[in-house]
Amino acid sequence: MSIVNISAYKFISLDDLPALRERLFTRCEALALKGTILLAPEGINLFLAGSRAQIDGFMATLHDDPRFADVAPKESLSDAVPFGRLRVRLKREIITMRRPAIRPEGGRAPAVDAATLQRWLDQGHDDDGREVVLLDTRNDYETDAGKFPQAVDYRLASFTGFPAAIAADRARYAGKTVVSYCTGGIRCEKAALHMQGLGMQHVYQLDGGILKYLEQTGGAHWQGDCFVFDGRGAVDKRLLPSGDGA
Repeated sequence: MSIVNISAYKFISLDDLPALRERLFTRCEALALKGTILLAPEGINLFLAGSRAQIDGFMATLHDDPRFADVAPKESLSDAVPFGRLRVRLKREIITMRRPAIRPEGGRAPAVDAATLQRWLDQGHDDDGREVVLLDTRNDYETDAGKFPQAVDYRLASFTGFPAAIAADRARYAGKTVVSYCTGGIRCEKAALHMQGLGMQHVYQLDGGILKYLEQTGGAHWQGDCFVFDGRGAVDKRLLPSGDGA
């Protein structure tokens, strides 16, 4: 498999969006990359595919901007580019929640890494003895492809429905450790910040989302595939296109 697929995001205040869009579009076009880059006042979210040399060339350019020097993409492989074209879009939010008071670029919510979450699930509690509740922040069609089977799943039609769902169900999480998760980390980060804003305690995000968890644990405790927003449809526990010898 010669195509490298990357996903990455960073919440950071951006005030030069048109110029940044032009610069990134020009670079991606020169490298013949395909995929989507979303830019908003709150940050960047990207999904791109190409050869190793093309991807490395883009990441070198991105890292030349001090604001993005620490962006570390999640990678997976495929035989073909799963995008039909290149899009670099300006948006109001890189992940839409419609809660303007949430400012992720102001500071991250506490995160738990993949190895720690696996250990907590293995032992049945966190390191302080609290019950761990996994909270899936994705849309219903994504959770249908695969999930942590014990996770709370609100069957969301879109992420904008998350605040109402959590507000109606806060009692479930009292005295427990909550770990929100999503595909690559962006939604679960915003969700964790929202829950903190509600006064909920012991709330974490899964650092790097499902993709990083599968990469680092081999999919322990995970059931099914992981939906991705490109032509592959989903990837399996090995981060290969679902159905490719799985």
